[in-house]
Amino acid sequence: MAIDWRPSADMATLRERARLLASVRAFFAVRDVLEVETPVLGQGGSTDVHLVSLATQARTDKGQRRLWLQTSPEFHMKRLLAAGSGPIFQLARSFRDGEVGSRHNIEFTMLEWYRPGFTLADLIEETTALVAALMPSAARPVVTYRYRELFHAHLSIDPFTFSLEKLRGLAAERGQMLAGALANESRETCLDLLMSMVIEPSLGRGELSVVMDYPASQAALARRHQDSDGEWVASRFELYLDGVELANGYHELTDASEQRARFKEDNAERRRLGLPEVDIDERLLAALEHGMPEGSGVALGIDRLIQRALNKPRLEDVLAFATPGC
Repeated sequence: MAIDWRPSADMATLRERARLLASVRAFFAVRDVLEVETPVLGQGGSTDVHLVSLATQARTDKGQRRLWLQTSPEFHMKRLLAAGSGPIFQLARSFRDGEVGSRHNIEFTMLEWYRPGFTLADLIEETTALVAALMPSAARPVVTYRYRELFHAHLSIDPFTFSLEKLRGLAAERGQMLAGALANESRETCLDLLMSMVIEPSLGRGELSVVMDYPASQAALARRHQDSDGEWVASRFELYLDGVELANGYHELTDASEQRARFKEDNAERRRLGLPEVDIDERLLAALEHGMPEGSGVALGIDRLIQRALNKPRLEDVLAFATPGC
């Protein structure tokens, strides 16, 4: 059988991709945001139970070690922030195992940037400005929604108080699964399923949709705060365009002790689910202990945005070589 050696994307598309990436760099250049490059390999991986980090064994001066292919450049970039870098951005190669589909590829490019001194409102304004600059057709009204109100509107439930048993049943029903299929799943997994299956497809239609006030359990590396109802929520946002999540931004957590506790909670949940534990990045925690400036940061799936800008049906159509056939 002949081996297909050809690129996933045609050359005209790759030229357009290069033009759009140049526009990203120009956008940040005029704002005096420094472009950086950080390692793809790290001492720790993402403990997030919804992500599958890839690891490799490497020979180092300290012997054989397990190193992790980064799910995003976040940990290294935060170490730069702690070292006094000021505002920074990166177009980084990132890896998430098992993520293959029309909007996913195991290896992909993440655009990530950090703004010391920025509030989430500042960062939302800059993120939507970037999207409009790269994709003029996306220069739409920006509409903000609270996570809780979306579940009320689309599912008539309160995601913070609806019982776990009923939530599992509803998620299985709306996901067209057998009754009991989610019997051992966590609250967060069920909420994520309902969000992706029911709510997300309606977001970003004729607008740029910003979703805020996610449950506090979904804060990851973001701060937490009390909303207007007195509920503890995550200080983060997600941005949607035409039913597709483009960006995930945080008011960054700077407390090393709190971050360590969250990493440990993640690994405990991994053990409960029978998933492999992931090494905690001690260098990140040391950087937070040293002191990282207050501010906000965001990760944007630049491949997805290019896919939307060029009106391509699959992510592989804007990649030189997609992972399955690389």
